[in-house]
Order: sequence, then structure tokens, then C-alpha cells
Amino acid sequence: MVGGEAKWVKLGQKGAGPGGRSSHAIAVVGQKVYAFGGEFEPRVPVDNHLYVFNLNDQTWSVVNASGNVPSARVGVTMASIGGTIYVFGGRDAAHEELDQLYSFETLTNTWTQLPQGPPHRSYHSMAVDERRVYVFGGCGNAGRLNDMWAYDGVDGKWIEFPLPGENCKPRGGPGLVAILGKIWVVYGFSGEELDDVHCFHPEEGSWVEVETCGHKPTARSVFSTLGVGKYIFVYGGEIDPSDLGHLGAGKFSGEVYVLDTEALVWERWGDVSGSDDHPGPRGWCAFAGVEQGPGQAGMLVYGGNSLTNDRLDDMFFFTPCFDANGN
Repeated sequence: MVGGEAKWVKLGQKGAGPGGRSSHAIAVVGQKVYAFGGEFEPRVPVDNHLYVFNLNDQTWSVVNASGNVPSARVGVTMASIGGTIYVFGGRDAAHEELDQLYSFETLTNTWTQLPQGPPHRSYHSMAVDERRVYVFGGCGNAGRLNDMWAYDGVDGKWIEFPLPGENCKPRGGPGLVAILGKIWVVYGFSGEELDDVHCFHPEEGSWVEVETCGHKPTARSVFSTLGVGKYIFVYGGEIDPSDLGHLGAGKFSGEVYVLDTEALVWERWGDVSGSDDHPGPRGWCAFAGVEQGPGQAGMLVYGGNSLTNDRLDDMFFFTPCFDANGN
């Protein structure tokens, strides 16, 4: 297993940004970060503006968007493929689960509602590869879910995959990462925090529960994830839910762990950041991977919920720093 350290950098922010919120989502296209959805008060969507943050001058603005604009929502996911951003699901102001898929074309600032596929849900997870948007789990109309779907951006069609076995419990807030042709489901919440890992092979339609070892992170949900090569990085998350459910703040982690998906070994990642540059314990964040250059992958973490149940508005950039034996 490779060892290494994490470096966090706190980014400055100027302009009219989203402000403090949780249960929102971000996606990165080039040097721009797009933010949508979220709550300041529990279960109350803030707005349906699409915000954009320029990484070069660290300035926020509101996108002047046209087309079929999605409504305000919490527990939503978004991700980008090329210059297209995809937004799916969430929960609206009437506490109804949603099932719409939207695309946003960053070249034209246009929203489009796409064909429906998976059933209604919120607090699910999304991952992407070169042409597909994968959706897994979440909270549906009749309870938590454990189904896997993909929207093919080239064919313009949804694919419903086989369900996993009983060992992969329905869950909300799981990690979902696409790595080397496989989709990994990591942890989540199913009435209790979970610490299992499952691997799905899209081309074969097969599921495998994998046994991991090493310095495993404790059971958790609503954390941030980053896939780099064969590694899955996990930051933060809720490790003990609040007695008030979504209305309160549980206990959060501020640590980084990494899973080698070939050796199936976990390791806790060291940290070289100063206290001012470390995001600390939090969950329900918006996060997205960023390619800063060849072999220079990192992750943005924006906002989230704190130990005091306050919604946060800060932004951090995480870089995994591999040691001399890394690859």
C-alpha cells in the first residue's frame, strides 16, 4: 500500500456566492465550479440559482441561465462530462422526492430536462466515466434504495442494472466512485452508519461485496470522495447520527482515508496542512474532483454542516501528496 500526506488549501471567495448551505452539489468544468441546491435551514431549499466560481480569480457570480430550469431542492447530485453538467433528483420544498434529470450546457448556459429513468429519490450518489452518469441508492418514496442506474450521454438513454445482493443494504449518503471501469459503493446510512464496500462491473452487470482490511475508517455517511488511479479517498462524514435526525447535527469526522482498490487495504492519510487550511470535521458537503494538470488530481470541498449544526460557506482544495513509492 502506498503512503502519503494530504495538503489542504483554503480558497478565498469574492462576489455573490451561494453562502452557507449543506445538502447541495458542485461540478467542475475547466476552471469553473458550478453550485446548485442546498439548505440553510434543515429541509428547506434555499434557491434554484446556478452559481459559478472562477478558480482563477476566486470570484462567485450567478449564471444567467435559460431553458427548463430545475426547481429548488436539497439532497441533489450533479456531475460533469466534458462541458455538460448533469443534475438528478433531490427533495423539494414540499418534502417530495424528485426524479428529473437535467443537463446544463456550459457553452450556452442552457438547461434541458432529459428522459426520466430512476424512481424518485434524494441523498443518493452520483459518479461519472467518459460517457455515463451513474446513480445509486438514496431515499425514495417508500424508503431507502440500493439500485444502480446509468444515463448514457451519447445514446441519450437510461440503463437499469441488476440489483445487488441482500448484503448491500439500501442506503442514503453513500460514496460512489468510478475507477478503472468499475463502480464502487462505499459505506452509507441504512438506519445505522455502515462500513461495507461493494464493487459493480457495468459491462458484466455483476456485483461483489469486497472485504477490506488495514486502518479502516469507522462507519459513516454523507462524506466526500475522490478517485485517483486505483485509489478512493474519503474525507469527513457523519460517524454518529443526531437524535434529531436531519434536523440536528451528529458527530462528524475530519480525517482522510484512502482505499487501494487492488490490494483492498485502507490507510489513514497524513496531513501537512495548517489549522487554518484544514476544513475540520463536517458532513453533507458539496464536493467534486478537479484535474489541475497531468497526474495532478485533487478535490474541492464546499460548505456542509458542522458540529454545531451551522451551515458552512468556506471552500477548500485537497491534494493527495504521494510519497516516493507512489504511482
